[in-house]
Amino acid sequence: MFLSLDAVSVRYPRSSAARAAVDRVTLTLAPGQIGVLIGPSGCGKTSLLRAVAGLETVVEGQVRMDGRLLSDATTGVHVAPEDRRIGMVFQDYALFPHLSIADNVAFGIHRLPKAERQARVAQLLDLVGLAHTAKRLPHQLSGGQQQRVALARALAPQPQLLLLDEPFSSLDVDLRERLAQEVRQILKAHGTGALVVTHDQLEAFAMGDVIGVMNGGRLEQWDNAYSLYHRPATRFVAQFIGHGVFTPAQIVACAHGPCVHTPVGELDDPEGCPLPSAYPGGQCDVLLRADDIVHDDASPVKACIERKAFRGSEFLYTLRLASGEQVMAHVPSHHDHHVGEWIGIRAQVDHVVTFERVPA
Repeated sequence: MFLSLDAVSVRYPRSSAARAAVDRVTLTLAPGQIGVLIGPSGCGKTSLLRAVAGLETVVEGQVRMDGRLLSDATTGVHVAPEDRRIGMVFQDYALFPHLSIADNVAFGIHRLPKAERQARVAQLLDLVGLAHTAKRLPHQLSGGQQQRVALARALAPQPQLLLLDEPFSSLDVDLRERLAQEVRQILKAHGTGALVVTHDQLEAFAMGDVIGVMNGGRLEQWDNAYSLYHRPATRFVAQFIGHGVFTPAQIVACAHGPCVHTPVGELDDPEGCPLPSAYPGGQCDVLLRADDIVHDDASPVKACIERKAFRGSEFLYTLRLASGEQVMAHVPSHHDHHVGEWIGIRAQVDHVVTFERVPA
């Protein structure tokens, strides 16, 4: 593996009694992969990024890159940030306002011969689609363009790894996902691996080959986006990713294998449904995502619309069943029902996700 973190911990202050900002995190990145860390504020994402950069000293564990030991809490090895061949892109871009775009990109490679430096700058500005802006100043560019200049500057010294900390947080919401996809294409074209911190799930899904969900300093799951959504490893990941709720259910033995009785009907998943013995009496909580609930006027199961949020092509309905359980549903926006109205719903679940019952 190209990047390897083995049981890495970071504490503030650096004492055994201090709270762990990063708590024994283990992960790997293959060459050229893009990893993304997401999670709530204060969960340790940026602290972990800083530990990889060498800006924080690890108090437990090891950091290795391309087989080279960068940090080791046991032996005290700590390679200085400037010697790690790691580039960083910050959320505020940190461009020099008095320098041209070309000079900003060239800043970190001033020791190269002039002709080589100019060729490198031209190559990178062409890569990020900004060759025509070489003589402009940063304030003459849009926020999205400035972010791409910052990316080109970080790539100029040919780092082995790029770290990006909330790179799109200062941009308009509509621009973030598109720019995340553009940055992914640029990194892939350049062949540079990256580790990205964001709080935005759409950014994470747009950029990441592998995504890590952090909570309280711990890495809850390190996986691809599909698995995070459909096969969450923990209850926290299930709650954090996407829209959904937990509802009480019971796993029973059916003729075709185990199935799950829920307030919205029977669910079965031959590959993923656990056996009834997995929980005491088969009692569990099942995850029902908004896209697992289908609006169907012919269904005998009815639910009352408690809230609705317009999302353009669809509504996100929050529904209450007659039995009291709450579910959510994505419904095409031409199905414009009123709050307080009862509609028919049915479950259409391809992946049954269950967890231990949590008392109400």
